[in-house]
Amino acid sequence: MQIGRFRSPEHRAAYDAAYDRGLAALPPPTGRHDITTGFGTVRAYRFGDPGPEPAVLLPGRAGTAAMWEPNLPALAARGPVYALDLVGEPGRSAQTAPIRGAEDQAAWLSQALTELEVSRAHLVGYSFGGWLAANLAVRAPERVASLVLIDPVHTFARFPLALLVRSALTTVPGVRRWARPSFLRWIADGAEVAADDPVAALIDEGMRTYRTALPTPMPFTDDQLRSLRVPVLALLAGRSVMHDARRATDHARLVPDIRAELWPSATHAIAGESAEAVNDRVLAFWAEVGR
Repeated sequence: MQIGRFRSPEHRAAYDAAYDRGLAALPPPTGRHDITTGFGTVRAYRFGDPGPEPAVLLPGRAGTAAMWEPNLPALAARGPVYALDLVGEPGRSAQTAPIRGAEDQAAWLSQALTELEVSRAHLVGYSFGGWLAANLAVRAPERVASLVLIDPVHTFARFPLALLVRSALTTVPGVRRWARPSFLRWIADGAEVAADDPVAALIDEGMRTYRTALPTPMPFTDDQLRSLRVPVLALLAGRSVMHDARRATDHARLVPDIRAELWPSATHAIAGESAEAVNDRVLAFWAEVGR
């Protein structure tokens, strides 16, 4: 199995420029860490002073830490936050060994938390990051204080065929140039993305310049969902193209301690388009968990 990499040094340079612009949209981090794991180096940014049971933010595909720009100030007001770039994705993390499946995905994330001296964390995952957070809770529940899953993919319902087809087009030479922006507009249910949006530009540049080599995440079994014993908040976008949101909401209720909420008017871009409401809901959930 191959290792994810940039397509050329020129592609890497173009991506780095976009990354710096995207990162500049965030509040200045109080710490920056490059953590060595068995699968690569993990870039983590800390916001606030270190403390017990911090929040750890896991982005969607190609999102990097920069995608949390609409959410980070509110979430960091509660306490320490770490925002990670994912191994095997475009960003400042660097993959050095193949990731073959769910066990490997849990292993690198658990190793990163250990190196950050985080014994337990409140995990917040968006899209693929939601699957990644749930995967760690299934395989290493002792590392997880709570889960916030924001329209997580392949977690409570499978990918639809239309998503697989459109995603594949973004990798086809001669087609991907128009397929990438079309794919991003489709995810946002037709909404136009501002041309000067640095985070949207960063995601597009990551899709253009980086060749991923990650396996498709495996859906969780019913028994695995029932085995989750941490408090969970799942926000499912009613207009999401990533899954059948109503089916996902119903299936999520297999988790014993879950608040599964269907937001009918939201698209898969829920974390940004409904940032204030999402932030308020997450903070209320954490307050409930604390009590």
